[in-house]
Amino acid sequence: MAVPGSLRRQPANRGLVSHCTHHHIVVFLLTFFSYSLLHASRKTFSNVKVSISNQWTPSCLNSTAPELRPYELWNSSHLFPKAEEATLFLGTLDTIFLFSYAVGLFVSGIVGDRLNLRWVLSFGMCSSALVVFSFGTLTEWLHFYNKWFYCCLWVVNGLLQSTGWPCVVAVMGNWFGKAGRGFVFGLWSACASVGNILGAFLASCVLKYGYEYAFLVTASVQFAGGVIVFFGLLTSPREVGLPELGVDEDEVSVEEDANRPLMGSDDGDDDDRNYSIQATDNDNQPKAIGFFQACCLPGVVLYSLAYACLKLVNYSFFFWLPFYLSNNFGWKEAEADQLSIWYDVGGIIGGTIQGLISDVLQKRAPVLAVSLLFAVGSLFGYSRSPNSKPINAVIMAITGFFIGGPSNMISSAISADLGRQDLVKGSSEALATVTGIVDGTGSIGAAVGQYLVSLIQENLGWMWVFYFFILMTSSTVLFIAPLIVREIRLLLHERRLRMLAE
Repeated sequence: MAVPGSLRRQPANRGLVSHCTHHHIVVFLLTFFSYSLLHASRKTFSNVKVSISNQWTPSCLNSTAPELRPYELWNSSHLFPKAEEATLFLGTLDTIFLFSYAVGLFVSGIVGDRLNLRWVLSFGMCSSALVVFSFGTLTEWLHFYNKWFYCCLWVVNGLLQSTGWPCVVAVMGNWFGKAGRGFVFGLWSACASVGNILGAFLASCVLKYGYEYAFLVTASVQFAGGVIVFFGLLTSPREVGLPELGVDEDEVSVEEDANRPLMGSDDGDDDDRNYSIQATDNDNQPKAIGFFQACCLPGVVLYSLAYACLKLVNYSFFFWLPFYLSNNFGWKEAEADQLSIWYDVGGIIGGTIQGLISDVLQKRAPVLAVSLLFAVGSLFGYSRSPNSKPINAVIMAITGFFIGGPSNMISSAISADLGRQDLVKGSSEALATVTGIVDGTGSIGAAVGQYLVSLIQENLGWMWVFYFFILMTSSTVLFIAPLIVREIRLLLHERRLRMLAE
């Protein structure tokens, strides 16, 4: 008995190797580091929260302040009477940023499918760098401290930074097809974690000179990156005369199954080959997909709700981990910044390995479910970590592996699967919109979570914060439960067919 085409497994890297050129490598690196720089500027804020809190509260009431300042100086920056209120406002700024970031993602996805991706990405990077410089450096140099001004700047920063993710995912989707997508996007989605590491490293290096220099360095590097993207990024193979994905494949009959979208129907036509998301022939330019049409695509709503819960947990570590280490264990801020890197290291390894496993299985949801179940155990273990830096770093890396890995998969490889379904074939400009919906919904959940974390920590303590994380991680599994059941049934059905074929 012949094995059906949909059940034939091809090597995950075959299509990737056959199409890879130096242009693919340049696109990979430029999109990787452009988003890394955006994340580095966000990470700077979380890494200097202790210093900012010290600056915004009177020195005589702040036992963590390094020295007593003259009355005129600390009174001019006296925004809050005590450190607890400053901490709550920092959590409010995180919430404001994420809400504006979420709204911006819905808009940026639509804009990215209709305008030049390179222009949108470069504009977002350079403009965001100027806002970050004004927020952290310019206000400190001028000794200008105003809560409403900080809030307005962070709203604008969230809107500008939202241009990044939909654009880079769409560009990557233009250059890299379905073959090996889980591995390629899993490795590439480490850009966020690399940005966190870069931001923590830069902040810890210059923090001794003042937190304003941490903002200055990251903003300068991000602005330079935006200029490089504007002059160097190629948004599609067509710009250099290369064929679109799947256009010139003579061996279509061999590679067609490796190029079939995971989210497509199993009984699709045999000639359903990989196609470009963004670039198309000028003679037959398809219209971009509508927002509500994208929401109705299979799996988009479920993965969006699941990502809202998971991104809440992931971004809580992102925003609060250095503060937690300093506040709970009494470690120096620079040491806490450096130690928090291990969470991102675990996320990088987790996203790559889990993406590769999902390529082999050709199913994403079961891999996510297993990882998230282990994440519940790792969260419980990390909440009881002793006051030991080596032990804390190990458990932190394990937690990042099981939380950061699934988060990277949903925001990159799975978003690409959702935007490349059979239903989108007649309207190819869809990936930026779908990515904006998934990541935007996730950011709404993360925004609510940051304020809840500050409230829970202030009233109940850090242990209840971890219980809250466990609840949200479990909710992630519940939202994708229908997809897990469906894909497990497909795996068992394929296994029975292969056994009959033998």
